[in-house]
Formats: sequence, C-alpha cells, structure tokens
Amino acid sequence: MTPTERNHAGFRLDCAGKLLDLTVPAVMGIVNLTPDSFFDGGRFVARSSAPDLDKALESALAMVEAGAEIIDVGGESTRPGAEAVSAEEEIERTASFIALLRRHSEVHISIDTWKRGVAEKAILAGANIVNDISGFTFDPGMAALCGRHRCGVVLMHTPVRPGNMQWSHDTGAGERDIVATVLGFLRRSIEIARTHGVESIVTDPGIGFGKSVGENFRLLARLDELHALGCPVLAGVSRKSFLGQAIRREGGQIPPPSERLDATTSANTIALLNGADILRVHDVGAALQARSVVQALRRSGDGSA
Repeated sequence: MTPTERNHAGFRLDCAGKLLDLTVPAVMGIVNLTPDSFFDGGRFVARSSAPDLDKALESALAMVEAGAEIIDVGGESTRPGAEAVSAEEEIERTASFIALLRRHSEVHISIDTWKRGVAEKAILAGANIVNDISGFTFDPGMAALCGRHRCGVVLMHTPVRPGNMQWSHDTGAGERDIVATVLGFLRRSIEIARTHGVESIVTDPGIGFGKSVGENFRLLARLDELHALGCPVLAGVSRKSFLGQAIRREGGQIPPPSERLDATTSANTIALLNGADILRVHDVGAALQARSVVQALRRSGDGSA
C-alpha cells in the first residue's frame, strides 16, 4: 500500500507508521488548550495559566471512548482576530498533554499548528498528524519537517492569518469562484508537500476562514469536487459563525456558538453526503450519530441494510 491509497470504499493513510483507515469517514475530536477559542476557550486553560492536563485528558479519552478516531490538539486560537502566541507558549500548552494522552491511548493525535517548532515537539511527544491551517504557506520549514517524520498532514486553505481575518459575512452578489480558488491553493500546497516527501495528505477547504457565508455554503455543497486533488477531504464546520448566520432569529439576532449544535449536526450530515472523509468537531457523539445515519442511508441504497 502506498502512503495514501484510495480504493473503491475510501482512503487509507500511513501516518508515521499508524494506519488511518478512512473507508468509513472518521471523526476528529477537538481539544483546545487555549483561553480564547471561539467556542470552548478557557475550558482547559485560564488566561496566562497552564492547562489543566487531567481535565483535558478526561475529555479526550471520553471522545475516544465514544468513537473518535483522531484527537486534534491546539495551543493557539485560530478564530478571526485571535492574538498570536509564541511557539514556546504553544509548546508549553500542548506537548505535555500530547505525551500524557499518548501514554493512555493509541488514538491518532494531530497537532493544530502552523509552526514547525511546535509541530516537532508535538511529534516527539506522540502526535502523528500535523494540521496546518496555512497549507504549508506560513512557515517555510514545516513541509520538510513533516517529510522527515513521515507524518500525516492536513493542508487547509486560508487567505489570511487569523489576526487579520473577519467573521463570516454575507457579501451578496459578485463573489469569486470560491471552489476554484480553494482548489488552486490546495493544489500548490500538495505540490509543496510532495516535493518534501510528504505523501499522507488530507485537504481542508477552510470553511469559515476568510470566506463569506455564501462561499462557505457553496464549499459545503460542492465538497466532493475537492477529491479531484486525489486526497481525502476534511470538513470543519462545528458551531461556526456562518451557521449562526443561517439560523438567525427574528430581528436578526445570531445565536451564540453554544446554541449551534443542531445546525452543526445538519451541516455535518450534508458534509458526509457530499463526500467528507473526516469531520472535525467539538461534539463527538452528535457527529457519530450523523455518520451512522448517513451510513445506514448508503447501505439501504445497495440493499445491504
């Protein structure tokens, strides 16, 4: 088997010697060790304080027990307008937790960072996937690092850095061809990755990152077109602002992230129907139920239900 292989049923990736089998879509549970993430900031770490590793471990293991195949660990918020943190602070938030989680579980662990120094410490601690929101464009040394460690990677499209990004907005008519834009960006990211020996690649259209509400929904509707790049596709829609815009209350009030679970489940179901291979989520149980329903629907179509 090559590092990234797709058969009639789906993809299988070699991530630093650990097989990530995507013949059934995988669920990636989020553990944000940050004080300022848009939904769960401060859950495991207060501002200027060290993470509560025991509390974070309990949450991560509960996700694994529920059925999450990947745990995505982040030490820097990527919400629009987020303040950057140093690599040293990011390492302090994440590396010890990853080592602790690895001692307790064989789950796939991804590090959500664009910095090679953070990624290297995470890999040495036990991570086997690097989730780079910049698609290898922010740190020129990241691709070579991932190639040396033969880890899996998630390459995401983003037009700007989080500190310069705005929340999803509705710009109306005259928008760009967002699918073509994302495909072009990710094609270049894949070329960079393969030049440095990275083969186990997942693509992410970056829903919610520097895009209008309409663009986000077009990407969701046309998600399967990203498979033209020959890689599995990750959908990260969990509780994002474009969903809040869609479920605005009478008078225009936008429900906060804490009230967007039903909308998230709907969007995750659409993503699965449109070809998502991985769902990145805050709510593992709800995502697994959506996956079960879609799988049952598909089995009914071929008479195996």
